[in-house]
Amino acid sequence: MIKALYVFLGSFFLALGVIGIVLPVLPTTPFLLLTVYFYARGSQRFHTWFIGTRLYKNHLEDFVMNRSMTRKDKWQLMLFVDFMLLFPFFLVGWPWLRVMIIVLVALKYWYFFTKVKTVTP
Repeated sequence: MIKALYVFLGSFFLALGVIGIVLPVLPTTPFLLLTVYFYARGSQRFHTWFIGTRLYKNHLEDFVMNRSMTRKDKWQLMLFVDFMLLFPFFLVGWPWLRVMIIVLVALKYWYFFTKVKTVTP
């Protein structure tokens, strides 16, 4: 049952990632990263299929193999996550939770600027 949920979530995020290729509002990379994660946990067959696709090779292979991304992909991913974290930041009234969100954002920027190499397309 849980593996079926993982496959469903992987397929859902794959659809969002494909839509993100066409619509500039939706970032492609985070959704495809979630696709890889959920397919790896849900089904070896789906995971193997996905990492063999051009979609994976064009958008994620460099990151997975070399821990590198283009500057555009980095900023799209970081700003999308920032946007998603704005909701709990403003909707929750607990100051300690807001501090945790700020720390999380700071750690995310530290990771992407120090651990993930920037490559030119």
